[in-house]
Amino acid sequence: MRLLKAIVVLIILCVATGIGFVYLAPEQATSLALDVERKRSGLEKKEINLSDHIRYVYLEGGKGEPLMLLHGFGANKDNFTRVARFLTPHYRVIIPDHIGFGDSSRPQNEDYGSLAQAVRIRTLAQALGIKDVHVGGSSMGGHISMMYAFLYPDEVKSLWLIDPGGIWSAPPGELHEIIAKTGKNPLMAKNEDEFAEIFSFVMTDHPFIPRPILNVMAQERIRNYELEQRIFKQLSSDASERYVKEIKTPTLIVWGEKDRVISPQTAPILNKLLQNSEIIIMKGLGHLPMIEQPKIAADDYLKFRKRLAKQGS
Repeated sequence: MRLLKAIVVLIILCVATGIGFVYLAPEQATSLALDVERKRSGLEKKEINLSDHIRYVYLEGGKGEPLMLLHGFGANKDNFTRVARFLTPHYRVIIPDHIGFGDSSRPQNEDYGSLAQAVRIRTLAQALGIKDVHVGGSSMGGHISMMYAFLYPDEVKSLWLIDPGGIWSAPPGELHEIIAKTGKNPLMAKNEDEFAEIFSFVMTDHPFIPRPILNVMAQERIRNYELEQRIFKQLSSDASERYVKEIKTPTLIVWGEKDRVISPQTAPILNKLLQNSEIIIMKGLGHLPMIEQPKIAADDYLKFRKRLAKQGS
């Protein structure tokens, strides 16, 4: 009994210490949490300079065929950290911060359209010694992934598109309806409260993050607000249907059934445009299935890759 009481007291003390650390040193707690998640997924943070003003920061881990994962608007490389845990045992996973986001360079006068970003990502791949690559992308990252496949069809071996943007002929999602009615963009944040609201908007099943850590994460978005406005405006007029219909790359399209950012009605339209694609609708999930249900999302992708391997054998 005394041993049990001692264990309970020790657990309580550990929990109290952890909570105190989060509230008293939120920056350090955030850094530690990111480091732990990355290590659990077998990922290491790296960086590379491509020119005087273009520096990529990225996560890399695992061995096997290269798999480049591209995050969406307003996000960063750690959007794929959870799902990467199930992928690094099979592939060499590379997850960059796009130019303009995260820890990568943020030049103010660059072209941030999907074609320009795709060219940069290909340059990054070449700098890392990669030619043939499987590419996956979420939202804006999916849009860029499609342009990568369009521009370099012989180099992109497959696409994994998670609620991708760029198909603006589809019915508008709730995001664009809100912008049209109010002028406010639910994906952007001028303060910590607005940043916290983004999580509920983009996900139906988001992981718990203590508010002090959320506030630390918010600072990056708040500082980047003006550049993000310009990037979003450019992307919103960056329709890609005329390019997408030329893509023959094997593609897995994944969509969250409850996506409020880009309407799930886009999925069948994209499926018709892409000549060699299949769809999975993830029930009850929002715009970021790879964060909401990383194990399920990864399992679906691994099955897709196994089918491709069988077709190629």
